[in-house]
Amino acid sequence: MIRPEVVSAPEWQAARDTLLAKEKEYTRALDALAAERRRLPMVQLDAAKYTFTAPDGSPASLTDLFDGQNQLIIYHFMLEPGQDWICGSCSTLTDNLAEHTQAHLNARNARLILMARAPQSEIEVLRQRFGWPVPWYSSFGTTFNDDLSLENFGLSVLLRDGDDVFRTYFTTARGVDRLRLDFSLLDLTPFGRQEQWEDSPEGWPQDPTMSWLRLRDEY
Repeated sequence: MIRPEVVSAPEWQAARDTLLAKEKEYTRALDALAAERRRLPMVQLDAAKYTFTAPDGSPASLTDLFDGQNQLIIYHFMLEPGQDWICGSCSTLTDNLAEHTQAHLNARNARLILMARAPQSEIEVLRQRFGWPVPWYSSFGTTFNDDLSLENFGLSVLLRDGDDVFRTYFTTARGVDRLRLDFSLLDLTPFGRQEQWEDSPEGWPQDPTMSWLRLRDEY
């Protein structure tokens, strides 16, 4: 096994302290970004324009998605009507969304849901297979995704003030990595995610980006 250099405990502690200083600087930078994010302007959505389908098959308005909360986090799952394949990236990310996260979000007036363009009958196939606890709504038959310029997957944040709904934030691609506990934990390990884009020492195991990911019942 090619592995990191072996040093004495004091040498390790000195190296760890040097890295810790950089980690604290990074944490402060993230705090500063979050502060900017809280000050972003927002755009109002036409709440009366959309009728979604709830997990139980009933119709749901845009304000219904909030379930009484005033902040809504939507992960847009890449599942189109009639799609005959399963998005591995979306599926493995959804695996990282813990069952009890909702309770803690609710305590801060926020809710997390999934959404896809596919109808509930097609969503139900994945829900039954993987048992994901996050409420999953369908935007089938609406222009919601198009109005938000959604091309694939992504994360939207909405704010509700009474019956008025606003879009405050969106991210996609690497921007949704922060939702993944598996990636965050692997980033702490000596070998990291073991992907070719990573800056790793010579000889470290590396595969094409995300080529190692499988649906969790296919490993």
